[in-house]
Amino acid sequence: MLTMNSKKKTLLTMAVAALVAAMPPAFGQLTPSGEPPEAKGWRHETVAEGIARPWGFDWLPDGRALVTSKEGKLYVLNGKSFEEVALEALPPVFTGGQGGLLDIALHPADKANPRVYMTMSTGSKSDNRAILVQGVFDGKRVHGIKTLFSVEPGKSGGQHFGSRLLWLPDGTLLMSVGDGGNPPQRVGDRLARDQAQHLDTDHGKILRLTAEGKPAPGNPLAGRPGARPEIWSYGHRNIQGMARDPVSGRVWATEHGPRGGDELNLIKGGQNYGWPLQSYGVDYATREPVGQPAVAGLTPPKVAWVPSPAPSGLVVYTGSHFPQWRGSVFSGGLAGKDIRRVAVDKVGNVTGQEQLDIGARVRDVKQGPDGHLYAITDEQNGRLLRIVPR
Repeated sequence: MLTMNSKKKTLLTMAVAALVAAMPPAFGQLTPSGEPPEAKGWRHETVAEGIARPWGFDWLPDGRALVTSKEGKLYVLNGKSFEEVALEALPPVFTGGQGGLLDIALHPADKANPRVYMTMSTGSKSDNRAILVQGVFDGKRVHGIKTLFSVEPGKSGGQHFGSRLLWLPDGTLLMSVGDGGNPPQRVGDRLARDQAQHLDTDHGKILRLTAEGKPAPGNPLAGRPGARPEIWSYGHRNIQGMARDPVSGRVWATEHGPRGGDELNLIKGGQNYGWPLQSYGVDYATREPVGQPAVAGLTPPKVAWVPSPAPSGLVVYTGSHFPQWRGSVFSGGLAGKDIRRVAVDKVGNVTGQEQLDIGARVRDVKQGPDGHLYAITDEQNGRLLRIVPR
């Protein structure tokens, strides 16, 4: 029997789907994807637990993992337990709303004493921003922490920091930045959501930076008058998942839409992904569609999810434990409490989807050095899970 809350959720989901279905067809419009069927032949096991609200993790050269906590702490996985790691000279962390200590990415060229890159929000409720910091992990602590990049301009409130990190083979670093928040939230003299279409701001963008936090050479919009030189792509709402396929070289990103309309996008430098002109979702307050599902000249998503799974971390699977999954894109889900497997063909078109029901909010997904898929759960007693064959 459905509870009252689940009845309301079901009715709201049906209403959102009906609104989207009623939109007039547009050139290139996708058919929104609902919840996919359940994947078979897998199970998850708990590797370790005990981190309050983990947000991101990455693997050390020795096979251990570093895991961030939204509350401003860092942990290292030792066997079946987590140990706190000292963060020396970390700037003050703003933990309001969606803010906190967020993603982490180790420099891929470092085999000992790796450079640790982390995103975080800093400031106050009335004036905050996402920043990129870097320090060195010596096995027990991260020392020499310094700020490499600060998102401009600052904003108020605690919404839409984005903050996923992804290294590219040329040694540059992609960093996602959210649009700043939902209406009536403003950044400067604009609605926050409108920042995504303006190139004089970092909000609603993917940035491409050097290892020193500078705009990377060759960024596609660097020569455009008024454009910030660090911008790689724009027209994004709130990207919380990015991954690169090591075989094809394709870069994927998952993006939170408004109510309904979460997206999986194939990212290419210089392209405009449409927010808020192009969207499959509806406004939280008015329930009116935001923009149009497809707009000529704007890059469409590969998947538009209605209802929203609230996608999080992202990885392309290349392991051998599930040969039938190799080459698929795996997206964690917060509201969906699942992991979505998205199968793609050789040219990047989506050919099918499955759902791995985790039963808890999934914040990040990575492939481990052992070839297994791993996920962290967004809980007060957060867990690191391993996906294994049943």
